[in-house]
Amino acid sequence: MPRSVPFRTSPILRVSCTSRASRTRRRVAVVAPAVLGAFALTALPAAATSTPAQIATSKTNGVAYVKSLQAADGSYAGSGLSNEWAFSAFAAAGTAAVDVTPDGDATKNARTVYRNLLATPGWPSATPVVTDYQRGTLNAYAAGIDPARVSASRNLIADIYGYWQNAEAGYFGPSANYNGTVFAALALGGARTQAGGQRVPQALVDKIVTRLRANQHNDGGWTYAKAEGNATELAKPGDIDMTGASMAALCASGVPGTDPDILQAKAFLKSKLINTSGAFNAMYGINTSSNGWAVSGLNACGINPQTGDFLTPAGRTPIDFLIAQQYNPGGGFKYQPSDTSPSAYSSLDALRAVAGGGFTAAPPTPVTPGAPKWVAASGFTAGTATKLALTVDDGTGALKVCSVAFTPTGTTTTLGAVLSAATSAATPAGCVTSVVPASGTATITSVNGKANAGPATWKVSVDGSAFAGAARNKVIGVGDTIALRYS
Repeated sequence: MPRSVPFRTSPILRVSCTSRASRTRRRVAVVAPAVLGAFALTALPAAATSTPAQIATSKTNGVAYVKSLQAADGSYAGSGLSNEWAFSAFAAAGTAAVDVTPDGDATKNARTVYRNLLATPGWPSATPVVTDYQRGTLNAYAAGIDPARVSASRNLIADIYGYWQNAEAGYFGPSANYNGTVFAALALGGARTQAGGQRVPQALVDKIVTRLRANQHNDGGWTYAKAEGNATELAKPGDIDMTGASMAALCASGVPGTDPDILQAKAFLKSKLINTSGAFNAMYGINTSSNGWAVSGLNACGINPQTGDFLTPAGRTPIDFLIAQQYNPGGGFKYQPSDTSPSAYSSLDALRAVAGGGFTAAPPTPVTPGAPKWVAASGFTAGTATKLALTVDDGTGALKVCSVAFTPTGTTTTLGAVLSAATSAATPAGCVTSVVPASGTATITSVNGKANAGPATWKVSVDGSAFAGAARNKVIGVGDTIALRYS
């Protein structure tokens, strides 16, 4: 979006920093005072095909710049616009968030401060949207915070589940804002368990992938708006940013880089590549953030952005363009080539891309002595309200997805207690209408009126574990992602 276009504030587009509108606002508004001095404005490098050494230097200087954005209290994120995407950029570049401190004060390390913010009952706002929780999930994961176990009361995966659209299965949040579904795929597919496994059931992933594919435009690209079933929208041009994000969403969901839809998206991006610079001709003008999102999409799908289709006849690549926008040794990146100072938001997009990242990355091993790679709540707090993520798959394709609110009485609970709570406190409603038996500790024989029959029975999986017999007394821990399946 050109800088002269006013920021749009319709409810559909007000989706935090993962929307077109607010991302553009960030590009315009966010410039860190600390980096406007001579150090940050050192001359830009001459354009050249980027070597591994140049990429390494770009990463080193970029990390130094992003560290300079940390507030005195250790924060990167807060109310309104912030630099929250710093965590995904740090992780892609190999820097652990717990190692990032203001003036060496480890008590204010970036991970701890961010975790405390996410655990605050009032976060993200009085009127949250689904992308708030998706952004939090992607960055918490990159910071080494288990997003399902931020605290005894904060489960970001369950928060996302609460925006499932019963009437349009596979969409999260209003379907008119396709952006919310893209970032659901990125968050639920990208934020793996601490052991690196897929957290959510394949049936849920498949529903989302179907929607992603259905929104791909005729030219191979995507935009932030829903296009599925609308010939007029499907015929409109795709945009660079959401094409990169959608590619990454598909690949984070297990779609291979050789898939026909990925190849169409790759061809779309290639068609927008500018020969002399390696920039993509974005809908809202040539800019660093659009290039960053496109490169992150290529990275996520295992497509090298410096060879083959993305090496122009003039010998330029998308990485070349990004590095050409970077001030060195200051490390910040400009939003547009004509700018005269770095943009914090664009710097995060660029660093993540140059470092080889998608839209999140597993947390690096900290160098701070004694600092664990992961932090997570170890149990529920009795009497403190919380949520769990639940799917119910009856084998007919009518998947139910919900966030279950309940108040535990101990540090763990049981499957029976969660299902009982789901009958009256699930968002969206209708996830569970009945369970047999309705009490006790026995094996579950019927859910939502569908009873066990011969070899076909109700089974349960937690955090992507193998499905096994479902009993009411199965122990459920804080942050467990629960999947019931009839098979």
